[in-house]
Amino acid sequence: MINMNFQPEIERQPLSVIEKFQQKKLAVLLDYLQEKSPYYSKLFKREKIDIQKVKSLSDLQHIPVTTKEDLQLYNDEFFCVDKSKIVDYMTTSGTLSDPTVFAVTDNDLERLAYNEAISFTCAGGKSGEKYQLMTTIDKRFMAGLAYFLGIRKMGASIVRVGNGIPELQWDTIQRIKPDTIICVPSFIPKIIQYAVEHHIDYHNTSVKKAICIGENIRQDSFAFNLLGQKIKENWDVELYSTYASTEMNTTFCECEAGKGGHHHPELIICELLDENNHPLPQGELGELTISTLGVEGMPLLRFKTGDICRFHYEPCSCGRQTMRISPIAGRKNQMIKLKGTTLYPASIFEVLDNIDYVENYLVEVHSNEVGMDEVVVIIGSHIQGDEIIKKLKDHFRAKLRVAPKVKFGNMDEIRKIQFPETKRKPVKFIDKRK
Repeated sequence: MINMNFQPEIERQPLSVIEKFQQKKLAVLLDYLQEKSPYYSKLFKREKIDIQKVKSLSDLQHIPVTTKEDLQLYNDEFFCVDKSKIVDYMTTSGTLSDPTVFAVTDNDLERLAYNEAISFTCAGGKSGEKYQLMTTIDKRFMAGLAYFLGIRKMGASIVRVGNGIPELQWDTIQRIKPDTIICVPSFIPKIIQYAVEHHIDYHNTSVKKAICIGENIRQDSFAFNLLGQKIKENWDVELYSTYASTEMNTTFCECEAGKGGHHHPELIICELLDENNHPLPQGELGELTISTLGVEGMPLLRFKTGDICRFHYEPCSCGRQTMRISPIAGRKNQMIKLKGTTLYPASIFEVLDNIDYVENYLVEVHSNEVGMDEVVVIIGSHIQGDEIIKKLKDHFRAKLRVAPKVKFGNMDEIRKIQFPETKRKPVKFIDKRK
């Protein structure tokens, strides 16, 4: 049974206590997988793994990792319940590959609600508040449903507006007066621009806080990045970053200190691995690898998320002593090596999102004749010409030390590629490498 306290006591315990707590949770997970999971029971047998010998979190190293490819190839074998117990089917967003089906039970939905309730509480949330959801709750999307369930469990109210449509967002803000908005942060400058153009006094509304999903608003140092700075300079609302994925069934949300997403020890075990699946020393960047706790329908063991980050272990000023994860540096499979400099698409997006005359864009990467990465940025803009291209390249060199190729494209054609009907997230990065 999940603890109904929205400020779990375990999060305020020393790391040594948290580790012992998780070791007990791990034993329960391994027993469950051996009994219920076709995929993991076969894995344990094939690899001759005696789960009784897995006594500590460090012993996880002796168990092979699970990859996105495994989920795609053996999707149904990860189901641990009879299909009559499944109450909702969701899918991953398919950012790096084809979407994977995730099946959840009633207990999983309860866990999902609890996860978001403690996460929003971490971000200063409380009962009686009003939250405006500026992201979809349909299209098999876990996050939108999770937000709804968690806010309801926390005792707060939610307005399900959905994504886009600045006019409807402002109409809702003016009618219902929410305290908090939940949205992709790059959408906030767009609703600010709409407010300015339509003479809406957005500085004097009910909105005091924004929960930002899907994109970074902070640098690795936790200072606001260009997007975060742009929002704060134009609208004095509190900004909180939250990170999650369908596979994790768990959220890492910032507290008021803004020093990384807090780990919830009763819900997930986290490792940081290198390219050879070896644990990394504290402070190093690596691939977040997770084992879900308390998931009934489709729990995962040592799943490699593809997301690159680092862990922080210093006690937080909020009183929690849990590990915190940094802003996501990028996706492992999307790493670019441009002219000797390692980049992730997010760093290119950040530059483009903060240039007013860039209406929309696509970033394409392909391999040249000698196998090196080549990056082309296709810009949609009302202002064009060689001088604009030069300015853009200067921006890239100032922020990234290198400049990709830049060319202009048709804004309507770019928009059609960015927002295909079958995708929940905008498509801004196209990988054409071999």
